Amino acid sequence: MPKNWTYAKAGVNIDAKSSAIESLVKELKFKREGIGQMVRMKNLFASLIDFGDNYLTLATDGVGTKLLVAEELGIWDTVGIDCIAMNVNDTICVGAEPMSFVDYIAIDRPDDAITEAIGRGLQKGAELSNMEIVGGEIAVLPEMVNGVDLSGTCLGFVPKDRIITGQACRKGDVIVSLRSSGIHSNGLTLARKVFENAGYTMKDKVSGLKGTVGEELLTPTEIYVRQVLDITRKYEIHGLVDITGGGLRNILRMNQSCKYIIDDPIEPAPIFKKIQELGNITTEEIYQTLNMSMGFDIIAPADDAESIAKEYSNASIVGRVEEGSGVLFEPENILYEHY
Repeated sequence: MPKNWTYAKAGVNIDAKSSAIESLVKELKFKREGIGQMVRMKNLFASLIDFGDNYLTLATDGVGTKLLVAEELGIWDTVGIDCIAMNVNDTICVGAEPMSFVDYIAIDRPDDAITEAIGRGLQKGAELSNMEIVGGEIAVLPEMVNGVDLSGTCLGFVPKDRIITGQACRKGDVIVSLRSSGIHSNGLTLARKVFENAGYTMKDKVSGLKGTVGEELLTPTEIYVRQVLDITRKYEIHGLVDITGGGLRNILRMNQSCKYIIDDPIEPAPIFKKIQELGNITTEEIYQTLNMSMGFDIIAPADDAESIAKEYSNASIVGRVEEGSGVLFEPENILYEHY
């Protein structure tokens, strides 16, 4: 087993991924004119489309290797929630309300029991998001897929005067974090490899965890839609951050003329502590890979932030905004400077 596990050693290099994205995007040169054209803002969690008095939003994402855990346990009725959550939690980062969703399932062979169970999860996720699933696709690809892959795309909308881009973040703002339900649906490649190399299967129990390894990892991603939209209606909000792949580095999508200081992080749930312990993972690495119980961040003026933390039981003040740049994890003086 490697002395210090990293996401890259587990097989996922997020810097190489960023480079791959850049190499693709540079080839996308055609620009639509008139209604329906893309709004060209960098670092948003969801793409904006100009549509009269509103912006339409599009976000697309999948469940990733969490599906391998579902396959090993034979539990398929929660991954649909993850598929919805990964899309709608990005959609609300610009203040948009999710309204429609299409799913895509690639499978090596048709299996009614699996697709029915996935459908139950998708339905639950849609209900939690107040969003309708309007279509989708099941592709049978025996020569390309070994098992199941699940992804989807979310359509949302936001009035132009309600858009939240993160550029309003400023010195004196306060960072509020909404607790995650667990590992969500990022970093599963690292988590799986750590447990497997420590000699555990997904069906084993590990001291300090309530269920089996697989049951802990399959905990559905928290869907923050109703809560965050309620917060944006009540309070002045300067930035919204979905803490997914990249961990705290996601905060770097906000106004880059600010320094975001995490000085009172939420105590990580046992699953994170166990992964870090078994994998001998550095604090710097784990906070740029997993959400560490801070699933969604809200950046707001101090008075609003304090009110949010008092009103919502899953909300805690975790940091502040100052002049400068980067994201500082103050307890161990770790500075993240690149998204």
